[in-house]
Amino acid sequence: MNDFNYGSYYKPPKRRGIFSYVLVALIAGMIGGLVTAYVAPTYLYGRIIPTPEIYTEGQPSMMNTVTINPVEEINVVAAVATKAVSSVVGITTVSIERDFFWSRPVEGVGSGVVVNSDGYILTNSHVIGDGNAQEIQVLFENGDKVQGRVLWYDATLDLAVVKVNATNLHVAELGDSDEIRVGELAVAIGNPLGLDFQRTVTSGVISGLHRSVQINQYNVMEDLIQTDASINPGNSGGPLLNSTGQVIGINTAKIQTGEGLGFSIPINLVKPVIEEIVREGSFKNVYIGFTGSEVEIYEVQMDTDLPADYGVVAIEILPGSPADEAGLRPLDVITYVDDEKVTSMSNLRKILYNYRIGESAELTINRDGTTRKVTVRFKEF
Repeated sequence: MNDFNYGSYYKPPKRRGIFSYVLVALIAGMIGGLVTAYVAPTYLYGRIIPTPEIYTEGQPSMMNTVTINPVEEINVVAAVATKAVSSVVGITTVSIERDFFWSRPVEGVGSGVVVNSDGYILTNSHVIGDGNAQEIQVLFENGDKVQGRVLWYDATLDLAVVKVNATNLHVAELGDSDEIRVGELAVAIGNPLGLDFQRTVTSGVISGLHRSVQINQYNVMEDLIQTDASINPGNSGGPLLNSTGQVIGINTAKIQTGEGLGFSIPINLVKPVIEEIVREGSFKNVYIGFTGSEVEIYEVQMDTDLPADYGVVAIEILPGSPADEAGLRPLDVITYVDDEKVTSMSNLRKILYNYRIGESAELTINRDGTTRKVTVRFKEF
């Protein structure tokens, strides 16, 4: 007898593929992650179930924890400009340029800075034509234009003092150029490219100190401040300022073949000059009384070797001069004036600005390889 029931045929279930299990696992993982990351911390932890320790104890947070406290501060450069810009002036000049057969007036434009409220203005010597300008006009921030006259200038140092008949002027605060450091803020104010851009403010940093720049065949400017604050023709004579708005230098030159290479004369160099001019009405240079040259230059020119590695060599001693009275001789090499090292003729001239007529200084000299010290008493140049 047949035990099969054909009318109730049973079909075995089809086996599931591996893809189905993977899909289910992915969906379950996504749901679990959502519950763990959002639903549980938001609606369950601390209400229905206890909050896990990971959310309450010493674990690093993935959120940015930097706190910003807004404080209203004026920009440093803007503050420096606000403090100093009223003390910056424009200077226009008319000089006579002469040729073999004719002469013509030449106009010039530069900058200056007020260093005393009674009308004393510091600028570059080349701005006033190294004393040859026939006419000098000083333009103030309020639009006033006043005639100026030169009280003192030094073409070697490229500095000059101009006087105008005005009082109660806005005076710039002088800083200490011996204290500046490379990398500090530097702000320049002046009239680049003429009076159409009066009192332009540029900023940068102190790029270098004690730089030397060859101005022409015969003149090297030494001990300059280098800055990348933009300095252009017309900025000459304007101030270089530090972050507190103090004048630390007088802008003088730019290397035309490179960008960001401006130079300023340290303000400490001219402070004694300003003080005496304001006090006495003029500045009287002292001198030692010899013609000389740098050691290196003399050795090349004369094809010889001197016993000193640096300093200035006395070539000719002027009769009756402080050098003559101190007993200096030709070929003596001056290496120090008191504690100041002498490296060149222009450097020596800068050192002498710190001395007044009637004062004395001790010179260290090298004579035939032997170091000696002599005392000079300064006279008027």
